[in-house]
Amino acid sequence: MIACVWGIILLVCLAGGVVPSVAEETASTVASLASRVLHYLNTTDGDEAEGLLHGLLSDKQASLDTVSQIIRTERTYQDQPVGILPNEPIVLRGQTYQLSLFVPPAYRATKSYALVVCLHGFGFTGEEYLERWRTRLGDDYLLACPTYPSGAWFTRRAEELVLETIRQAERRYHIDPDRVFLTGMSNGGIGAWLIGMHHAPLFAGIAPMASGLDDVLMPFLANLRHTPIYIIHGAKDQVMPVDLSRSIARELDVLGYPYVYREHQREHPMAGGHYFPKEELPDLVDWFTRQRREPLPTRLTVVRDGSHFQSFNWVRLDATDPIAAFSEDLVDKRDERIKRRVYATLDASITGNNRIEVKTERVRRYSLFLNEQLIDSSKPVTVVTNGRLSFEGTLTPSVETLLRQARLRQDVRRLFPIQLTITIDKPVS
Repeated sequence: MIACVWGIILLVCLAGGVVPSVAEETASTVASLASRVLHYLNTTDGDEAEGLLHGLLSDKQASLDTVSQIIRTERTYQDQPVGILPNEPIVLRGQTYQLSLFVPPAYRATKSYALVVCLHGFGFTGEEYLERWRTRLGDDYLLACPTYPSGAWFTRRAEELVLETIRQAERRYHIDPDRVFLTGMSNGGIGAWLIGMHHAPLFAGIAPMASGLDDVLMPFLANLRHTPIYIIHGAKDQVMPVDLSRSIARELDVLGYPYVYREHQREHPMAGGHYFPKEELPDLVDWFTRQRREPLPTRLTVVRDGSHFQSFNWVRLDATDPIAAFSEDLVDKRDERIKRRVYATLDASITGNNRIEVKTERVRRYSLFLNEQLIDSSKPVTVVTNGRLSFEGTLTPSVETLLRQARLRQDVRRLFPIQLTITIDKPVS
């Protein structure tokens, strides 16, 4: 990438009649800036990152346009191992987990690839699922199958493992961020629902199989407004009754969200109806091929419990009234607020003319993260919350906001140089 920046600067300078020595010096300066920006984005040392940020913000060359261009420029990927990689370690909270990875032998670092993350069921491993999937995906996909004890994908640590699996794959391989998919079977399907709902903006689609959701988790389906869904379930499933998926389909109908629902009649000699027939895979892979993530939709719906306050695309809940909060077990039903489904909700729409309308329940403060694709920062912005004017005025893009959000999100399709935090006043009784 740095070589590309040098080349661009040299061409511009030479076209303008600048002598090569000056052009080379300018190119060197921009290349140094690019190197520091990339180092800031990628370092895992928080203290080092703050030091790098301080230096970048004091650099006169680090304009908003220049830094944005550096981040957007396609990074250079190094050659990596290909084929079956059955035991790639992932360290999480000091514990090492096994990741089984398949990279097509024809992989080229200059080309972007889709990523399918597959979660195994109880009694299986990621490596076993790797064998079942890899021959059917084709050469345009990388396949990542992490292993988690007992297939307990409904826990906080398992959620973190899936997110780190995606980050590790994206650091090493040329992954298209608009073509990341999450699927799983049985317990893995429960994980695909839970992680897919809480982190919906990451995925181009989710495909849960032979799984379901507790009633207390149904409200989080609203987060899937822009996330395509493909459901597979056996009508004769005796482990996870098919009505679990049917009830989800009914809830999606109420929301008005599109989805694909495949209910098969097949039975396996060992597993009965609780399995994923290989005959279903070609249609699913064809569906993957047609899906692309929508990076910046103009309407977002987010439902949160008290343990998931990370950004959700261009919105974030910052403070709420007392609401339900999951423990390490993401399907915990012991808390009274969880039983009553006391969650916070926010629906935000950019309606044109730089106007943003927001409706909330149980939210006390929230943040909007904006860019020129969503608003025109040269004109006043109006934010209305629950029918009341919350903000009206101009917003100034910031290099610091751009860099901090880029480091946090690691997503070149979503760069936000503007942050606006809104505090919701309680109505006067």
